[in-house]
Amino acid sequence: HTVLGKLGAFNGIDLRFAPSDAGQAIEAWLRPGWRAVVQSEGDLGRRMASAFADAFRAGAKRVVIVGSDCPYLEPEDIRTAWTHLRMCDLVLGPAEDGGYWLIGLREAQPELFENVAWSSARVFAETMERAKTLGLKSFLLRKLSDVDTRADWERFIAAEALSRTPHRLPGAD
Repeated sequence: HTVLGKLGAFNGIDLRFAPSDAGQAIEAWLRPGWRAVVQSEGDLGRRMASAFADAFRAGAKRVVIVGSDCPYLEPEDIRTAWTHLRMCDLVLGPAEDGGYWLIGLREAQPELFENVAWSSARVFAETMERAKTLGLKSFLLRKLSDVDTRADWERFIAAEALSRTPHRLPGAD
């Protein structure tokens, strides 16, 4: 829900989900202008390549995919990605664990997603190497942590609680 809440200002969102029988639950999360779409089969790369291909086939000129496991992202991160896709072929939001939390493209690039060791610490580096080989002009967003483990989640909850706690300066009465 945290990531979805931060996407509330955007229209034209396809909320991709799995398993396919979760559609009814997903419908409750939709906002006006959003669609629930079952993810394609295959590994993460195949699912992302398919999402990009579907969007470009439908006439999109720029497409951004964000993971649901990065509650630290802010709407401004997505606006920045969207803006830079006017000038760049690829926008990536690198993750602390070596992956990425956002990927944006101006056209389908299925080669970026083939034979990648998903969920490894090399995903971001491999993607950047392929982008260079393909001659893609790239832009990098800020590095963020994602939430893959219980410890990651507890760190996020603690950071959120701290950010909501009023802080007083000593002697400022």
